[in-house]
Amino acid sequence: MSTETRYSAKDITVLEGLEPVRKRPSMYIGGTDVKGLHHMVWEIVDNAVDEYLNGHATMVTVTLHKGCASVTVSDNGRGIPVDLHPKHKKPALELILTTLHSGAKFGEGDNYIHSGGLHGVGSSVVNALSRKLVATIRRDGGEWRQEFKQGKTASELVKLGPSRLHGTTIQFEPDPAIFPKTSLDPKTIRSHLEDMSYIHAGLQIRFKDEDAGTEEDLSHPGGIPEFLNRLVTESGKPKACEQSFTFNREGGERLEAALVWTEATEESVRSYVNGIRTSAGGTHEAGLKAAVVKAIRDYMETHDIRIKGLTIAAEDIREGLVAVLSVFVREPMFQGQTKEKLNNPEMTAAVEGSVRPALEAWLNSSKTAADAIIGRIVLAARARQASREAVSEVTRKSATTRRLNLPGKLADCKSTVMDETELFIVEGDGAGGSAKQGRNNRFQAVLPLRGKILNSEGLTTEKALANQELKDLVLALGTGAGPRFNIAGLRYGKLILLMDADADGYHISTLLLAFLFRNMQGLIDAGRVYIALPPLYRIDVGKETHWAKDDNHKAEILASLRANAKFEVSRFKGLGEMDASVLAATTLDPRHRTLLRVRVESILDTDRAFVDLLGKDPAMRYQFIMEEAARASAEALDV
Repeated sequence: MSTETRYSAKDITVLEGLEPVRKRPSMYIGGTDVKGLHHMVWEIVDNAVDEYLNGHATMVTVTLHKGCASVTVSDNGRGIPVDLHPKHKKPALELILTTLHSGAKFGEGDNYIHSGGLHGVGSSVVNALSRKLVATIRRDGGEWRQEFKQGKTASELVKLGPSRLHGTTIQFEPDPAIFPKTSLDPKTIRSHLEDMSYIHAGLQIRFKDEDAGTEEDLSHPGGIPEFLNRLVTESGKPKACEQSFTFNREGGERLEAALVWTEATEESVRSYVNGIRTSAGGTHEAGLKAAVVKAIRDYMETHDIRIKGLTIAAEDIREGLVAVLSVFVREPMFQGQTKEKLNNPEMTAAVEGSVRPALEAWLNSSKTAADAIIGRIVLAARARQASREAVSEVTRKSATTRRLNLPGKLADCKSTVMDETELFIVEGDGAGGSAKQGRNNRFQAVLPLRGKILNSEGLTTEKALANQELKDLVLALGTGAGPRFNIAGLRYGKLILLMDADADGYHISTLLLAFLFRNMQGLIDAGRVYIALPPLYRIDVGKETHWAKDDNHKAEILASLRANAKFEVSRFKGLGEMDASVLAATTLDPRHRTLLRVRVESILDTDRAFVDLLGKDPAMRYQFIMEEAARASAEALDV
């Protein structure tokens, strides 16, 4: 008699209505963390802005209510239709809010020429993931209201009375059953809205924070050029030339760009599509970068600018570049519902073909600015060449020379090719032992730390390096620290922080990041610093094993199992408890691991965070603890 489980039609689950959204929220908003929570607000705001983009609205107001657990977004656009749909015999409002892939952005008409939300899931997803959502519509001389709960109708569509106004108001409360934390951050919302106000210079955006009792008009009629100046000021790096290049094409598909070179050692490009931030870039951003490189090369060739013995690479040209790009596309193809990347293949040539000749003409007509920019690029090329020569010299050294003066507890790798090597910083000898056994010693090195390192916030580099653990880290990396930092001496392509997935591990990672930010920021700027994400749970289902990185991930895996499936969950208290083979398979092997690259989006915000969390003044920490203590549940504490 066979004991094999029978697989039949009864095992097939069909999710109806908005059930798929509640079952797999990460597919629609990217996750149930703080970022996913705020993405709910962006979806509703994007719909309101779409009314402006298509000439039907002039104002968007966002209100964060007391307690920060609910928000209202209101516009003075046309208002969502409330008449009955001819096929489904339901009010259009109800269809839009309770049905995936419904809306006016799929049709061939001109209701929405430009839109940030072409997937038709934004409003319905927000409804599905809200404990309560109330829609108030003003149009056609009347005012209507309908309530929803967890994606389902909670009341009939009711006409409240006559109204001369027009527009849509959506109030919603994120569902605590979906989100571990439902408190929205006023700073995050305000910053996002202010960024949008630069991109949409003609739109009035207001933000009300009921907890703070404030109401602000965030409008910026100066638009993208004003935005560029703000970004340069925030970077703290001076401009290489005072003049900025701006470009604005109104005919056909709108395209706006502004850029300037600074003394920063990295490039920074902020790109937008139909007003939505594409943080992962895309084809439009690739077109802008290509335009910059080709325009500079054409200018140098036209003016016969050649530097003997120096090859100028594309990265030299873009070093220090700060740019803002905004394009409007009738049919944008975003990568995923969170719209972080544009995939329209035609946009690379479209942006390059528009910006390149305009930038080249600007360079030819602004000789002072052009000379300053070319000088900046030549300096970048010389510095990069010196760095390459220094790295090449290090690579040529023998293995014996390479290991002189290295920490005794460092388990080094065999390879001397910097870009292929990795250094793991691990917590304690237990984790160090597992990592040393599980690593690929050809290109992976391991440096164990003894407990928590020194809190170096507020200390000079000299005092910080009096700590043996930090001194060993700097010696292993080979770059020096503080004023003596030189990335040319870097011995490893990646610096990976591998700590336990608990409060102590997070604390050690924070202490290390603070030291690196203060004393070796060049490593972060060069994209060399990473955080490994080891699993916190092992879930065995028969012969199948799943790895969960946190409680939310564990809940998602368990929810995906069949109702009668037998499973066993084990929690790792530390990396030292993992077998070397398990650690290798889940966290060390480049084919299967997950790494987070560390980057600094705002130097000011990062500086403020480290000062508040690790600085000598305990007042800010006390305030943070008092504000957050009430929200911390016993389940959320790792004890």
